[in-house]
Amino acid sequence: MTQSEVPPIDMSWPPPRFLPPPLARVDADGTRHFEGVTYATTFGYRPRLLDAHIPATTEAQGPPPVVVWIHGGGWMDGDRRYPPPTVPAELLFGTTLAAGLGVVTVDYRHSLEAPFPAQLHDVKAAIRYVRHFAESLGVDAERPAVWGESAGGHLAALAGLTPGRLEGDQGVTGEDTSVSAVVDWYGVSDVTAAARAFPAQLAAPGPDAIDPYTALLGGSPAEQPESARAASPVSYTADGDNPPFLLIHGTADGLVPFEQSVALADRLRASGSPVELVPVEGADHIFLGASDIPALVRRSVEFLAGHLGVKTSN
Repeated sequence: MTQSEVPPIDMSWPPPRFLPPPLARVDADGTRHFEGVTYATTFGYRPRLLDAHIPATTEAQGPPPVVVWIHGGGWMDGDRRYPPPTVPAELLFGTTLAAGLGVVTVDYRHSLEAPFPAQLHDVKAAIRYVRHFAESLGVDAERPAVWGESAGGHLAALAGLTPGRLEGDQGVTGEDTSVSAVVDWYGVSDVTAAARAFPAQLAAPGPDAIDPYTALLGGSPAEQPESARAASPVSYTADGDNPPFLLIHGTADGLVPFEQSVALADRLRASGSPVELVPVEGADHIFLGASDIPALVRRSVEFLAGHLGVKTSN
């Protein structure tokens, strides 16, 4: 790079709210990787980062649709790069890419950094970023979907049910945050009911032990009933104009009861919204004890590909 090609340094204040995608790293098969992209900044907080992995497509195929992956961790922990230990990254992301879908994995502010709705604001900022920079990333901006597990499943459900609401002003603004499909693995749908069922011994350790629901809301659901309602996907199902949902949940889940997905499925059906509920018999949280996790991944990817207009090989 010559001196004349070096981009000028942005000396503006305050710092920019987001940064454009850097040059991609390209694999031999043409898959492009954009890693550590700053999609939103807030002064005093760490930058929010995303990675984008985009499969090669032909000119006839056009740019692929994209799935935004949202990690779990009780809203207090987790990392965009790591699915739960029961689901290897190569399986999850590799299956998605092989189906012709782009994958965008996002970090978001944890609840001890900022309470709800900061986490949802960040997810929506990531969706807006993908739409805004779709040409640079090489994806179809008109067909995003969301997929999350545990806390990420909860945020995926909220993102799918609240386009135009709870948007926040992080990162790129002015872009649509509606999505075409939602996959929610064992996410919370009713915060108050889930908090009552949460095992007290699993609260975060330390002299001031805190459970994830209190951390998420900045107080217990009893102390913050309006925040608990606002953070519950079941509060938003009545509109009826909802994207298709796939809910997969272990029937023996000891952290987020299976009934949480049953309740969301019932509300969606009552509103006339398309929903599939897949019980995983005998499985605990993160599908511990499930007999065929690759099949659950394939079921999820096929659901997404079908609703995003991509034909899979199977």
